[in-house]
Amino acid sequence: MVGFKTIVSHCLLVLSIVLAARDVDAGEAAAPSVAIHFTFDRPVDASMAPFFMAAKDGKFGAEHLNVSFNNTAGSPEALARVATGNSQLALVDINELIRFRDKADAPPVKAVFVLFNRAPYAIVARKSRGIHLVSDLGGKTVGVADTDLSIRLWPALARQNGIDVAHVKFFKMSAAVREPVLSAGQVDAVAGFSYLSAVNLRDRGVPADDLAVLRYADYGCEAYGFAVVANPAFAMAKPDALKGFVRALIAGINATAKEPARAADEAAGRIDDGDRDLELARLRTVLADNILTDEVRRNGLGGVDPARLDRSIDQIAEDFRFRKRPAAGDIFDGRFLPPVESRLIN
Repeated sequence: MVGFKTIVSHCLLVLSIVLAARDVDAGEAAAPSVAIHFTFDRPVDASMAPFFMAAKDGKFGAEHLNVSFNNTAGSPEALARVATGNSQLALVDINELIRFRDKADAPPVKAVFVLFNRAPYAIVARKSRGIHLVSDLGGKTVGVADTDLSIRLWPALARQNGIDVAHVKFFKMSAAVREPVLSAGQVDAVAGFSYLSAVNLRDRGVPADDLAVLRYADYGCEAYGFAVVANPAFAMAKPDALKGFVRALIAGINATAKEPARAADEAAGRIDDGDRDLELARLRTVLADNILTDEVRRNGLGGVDPARLDRSIDQIAEDFRFRKRPAAGDIFDGRFLPPVESRLIN
């Protein structure tokens, strides 16, 4: 009888453990998802593939996040949406964030993850027009789109490279005709993003060996590029959700680096009449030049060097008069990043 009671006791104990485990699993499965409205500051292109890969591979869902994507017409509009709470997170040019924060009534929006370790700013020129280096721009005409961000750092770049800004002519145009105007020979060069303008020009039939891609970062520009910014109230109320978003994004970047063709497919599928080969060319360029830099390979994804960020703010100040110059800590909040070992490229 004693043996029978012992057996029954053991069975009941095992059953209770199993039921408890099932309750835990059910509780985890039923954990409510946090809704995140994420805004891109421009139309979809392949540089956004890491976000789409994180969604496709279920990385956001694994962090109990329900992420939806939308687009705006520029960084100022995306920042305004985050500032008001209409979007919890956005991808914007961090240099526009720096200018935005200088407004008297600007809420304390901060970057929490830097996607582009190097800004994509570039002058794309025709070698056949005598331009091989930045110093060759003297006496030339550069096409600049109305919404171009790179031109704001031109004064600092020119000073660093001994270029008299008065000797460079800028021709204003709409972004839609930037590459056609250069390919037609109406200007000698255009200002823009290296992974967009250069690839677009090659796609329009301009020979690759006739293009000089003069990346600002190669000529002393310290600027970071696109970064994820967070609504301050959301960051305070849902820090674990924000940390989970960052972890999922890191997984998406790693997946993009490992499978760029699949990542390009994901991006092209979200573009009307998207060209997979064109987006793959963009993606390979942006991974090599802007995301997986030597600095990132040493220090991990997402973070900043405060001293470098401070120097980039000084460069912005050459064309922007601050009411109160911000410090690096006013712009970037690294509390939501995982440890460095979790941010290294696999």
